[in-house]
Amino acid sequence: MENRKTVVVGVTGGIAAYKALDVISRLKKANLDVNVIMTEHSTKFVSPLSFQSLSQNMVITDMFAEPKAWEIQHISLAKKADLMLIVPATANIIGKVANGIADDMLSTTIMATKAPVVFAPAANTNMFMNPIVQNNIKKLREYGYKFIDPDEGRLACGDTGAGKLADTKLISDIVISMLYDIKDLKGKKVLVTAGPTIAPIDPVRYLTNRSTGKMGYAIAEEARDRGGDVTLVSGPCNLEKPFGINVINVNTNEEMLKVVEEKFQTSDIVIKAAAVADYKPKNYSREKIKKGNDDLILELTRDNDILKKLGSMKKNQILVGFAAESNNVIDNATAKLHNKNLDFIIANDITCSDTGFASEDNKVTILSKTGESISLPKMGKRMVAKELFNLINKKR
Repeated sequence: MENRKTVVVGVTGGIAAYKALDVISRLKKANLDVNVIMTEHSTKFVSPLSFQSLSQNMVITDMFAEPKAWEIQHISLAKKADLMLIVPATANIIGKVANGIADDMLSTTIMATKAPVVFAPAANTNMFMNPIVQNNIKKLREYGYKFIDPDEGRLACGDTGAGKLADTKLISDIVISMLYDIKDLKGKKVLVTAGPTIAPIDPVRYLTNRSTGKMGYAIAEEARDRGGDVTLVSGPCNLEKPFGINVINVNTNEEMLKVVEEKFQTSDIVIKAAAVADYKPKNYSREKIKKGNDDLILELTRDNDILKKLGSMKKNQILVGFAAESNNVIDNATAKLHNKNLDFIIANDITCSDTGFASEDNKVTILSKTGESISLPKMGKRMVAKELFNLINKKR
């Protein structure tokens, strides 16, 4: 993030208060300035010193404590906040805010801020599902307050059901996404493909490739954080489903083609980062092929060229492809750029040992149909995605 943003975290009196420490740690790692307000009850669960140590800021627990500077603290923090996060958010704080009660430092700061306020509720399942609490949540949503819904699971009291605080990584990721500096894809539909496809041989075996999907997922997450309406068509990979993205899982080339054809016409930007199988067995065996004494000869036939098909359908869409090459990288990528009617192509050398498949990093050259060539040094795949969208938005 170019500009350091401020998050005011409100911690209320629930057993999940200790989990707020992990949220704050994650926010600090994202270079956010974190200020913490604790309710009196929350201090019975976790020491303010723990939050002070992680946030590296003084923790406010008492509305009437002598201020460290000559300012009205709840007004000062309310103005300073780019976002307020209440974690865990008890039924008590939700009820207070929903009914305009401001009787401590946290509730008064929430009332005074013009920044987005996000509640991450945690409560006993019967309490959380109580119609009064649900009506309060509904009322706050209608006012524009945001909620990160709790998970279902075993609660501290031993009950099982809705009310378990959402995953701390999810909470921090949502906050970081909301505060992302660049929002140039608002109103745009972005279609991304990622991962490998498989070509079945028989009910047990299939052909595939080494793609992990990391590059495509990074592109989808970058588009989401920039405000885009993102659909991710994912081949089989072992990555966590990203929040706020419509993920459609497919296995084969044919399945991926069907989905992208359906979505293509209504998309503004289409980025084909998937490593789609070029060939498939000519004859699929409905029964498992038994091992014999002779060699097995597998005859392959060409499969759909999805990218070329999209290029022939292209009207106003921006279409981006990838060229994973082992030799003549730029020449091969340039030919693919023109042959498939692309606007951009990302070329990378798959022979590099420290980038590419399964790596967290990539080193690419982005080529445009207008003849530009931008070589990027080794960087994280999310940074590659950022540079790609920066380039796309300059050309739109």
